[in-house]
Amino acid sequence: MHTRNRREFLKGCCALGAAGMASQLTRLGMVTAHAQSPAPGYKALVCVFLFGGNDSNNMIVPIDSRYGAYATMRGAVALGQAALTPTAAGGSGYAFHPSMTNVARLYGLNRVAPVFNVGTLVQPTSKAALGQTSLPRNLYSHSDQTQQWQSSDPTGGATGWGGRINDFALASNAGTLPPGITVNGGNALFLAGNDTLGTNVSNLSSGGLKRFGDGTAMNNRLASLQRVLTFDSGLKLVGAANGVLVDSVQSMQQINAALNGAPPLPVTFPNSGLGQQLAQVARIMSVHGTLGMNRQIFFAGMGGFDNHENLVASHAGLMASLDAAVGAFFACMDARGTANEVTLFTESEFNRTGDANANVGTDHAWGSHQIVVGGGVNGGTYGTFPQHLLRGPDDAGDRGYWIPTTAIDQYAATLGGWFGVSDMDLNTIFPNLPRFAPQRLGFV
Repeated sequence: MHTRNRREFLKGCCALGAAGMASQLTRLGMVTAHAQSPAPGYKALVCVFLFGGNDSNNMIVPIDSRYGAYATMRGAVALGQAALTPTAAGGSGYAFHPSMTNVARLYGLNRVAPVFNVGTLVQPTSKAALGQTSLPRNLYSHSDQTQQWQSSDPTGGATGWGGRINDFALASNAGTLPPGITVNGGNALFLAGNDTLGTNVSNLSSGGLKRFGDGTAMNNRLASLQRVLTFDSGLKLVGAANGVLVDSVQSMQQINAALNGAPPLPVTFPNSGLGQQLAQVARIMSVHGTLGMNRQIFFAGMGGFDNHENLVASHAGLMASLDAAVGAFFACMDARGTANEVTLFTESEFNRTGDANANVGTDHAWGSHQIVVGGGVNGGTYGTFPQHLLRGPDDAGDRGYWIPTTAIDQYAATLGGWFGVSDMDLNTIFPNLPRFAPQRLGFV
């Protein structure tokens, strides 16, 4: 059955989000998780993936003497200097996009860390070494770079780095629910581990995680679905797929039961895709004790970032939407007193070119800036900001394709360390990590 049709089938049967099946069928079942001592307290990672390639050149802009080089390079897509006030990013010499008022405020509270020029790498490289250094597969390709960012594997990868972290964190949880939850409605590679699967739930705006009909009718539908899924067809592949669906039904029932007793959200979230995804994350976090979860990783996302034309106006709306959702999410965490337990971070498959194209947009590039937000964040800036010079020392070509100076492995390992994974286990989760130094960047 095609993945989309299977998802629709599940929605029609019991209105639950399908677990990420397509990427899991090759494993034909779960295996025992890595041994690990139970972890105290609660911690959660929230990945917000910006699909399409976020133009991070306009998300974080130099406002000191380097602004002139930025404006010259960007041309028609440069943001006006008057909108980039020093108060937007303290005394760091940088400003966030003018639409990112909540993020700028949180930065002023030392709860946001911009991480500069992060990207997929096989090993550290430079412009002089490009011809002699192995490079990630299919740079500038949406699908390949999305896969590499979610897997931290520069050649692709069948598992996600969030899922592999969950493999090690699984023993920290008392409950049986998978520790990875996707709320953006897709089957994210990011949460597919070797030992653990992610569960896909719907966000608040789509009415997911809801029963339909009276109790008897719904129970009869579930019973019929269970009989279909447990029927022995004799085919291993079908049996494995059915096993994943059974796990999805059980996860839905656990989450539904817990959410029935969830307190109302203390803040109003934006009625946007990302806003409602983060609202759902906040709801599930509020019942983590009922579910027996001490460690959870969530995957959310928003699209629209492939701005090959009319970048400035389109990007302003996207940054405003991202900012409003993140602002509401941390207002909720603050109201609960749990901001120190949660770290939210961005990913995107690549940056955009330093210069504009003929359609006043930008095209696919390489290294990009990301932001990390949370009560446990060490405020400040991290990584090396590229020199805004076309064909300059940081440009892999002639349009501002920044050669990453921080690898996704370092970025992800820093987050994994905060989550409680040991340095030894981080080297297992990220086999490419020993090629880079430092292995952890210190932003959390």
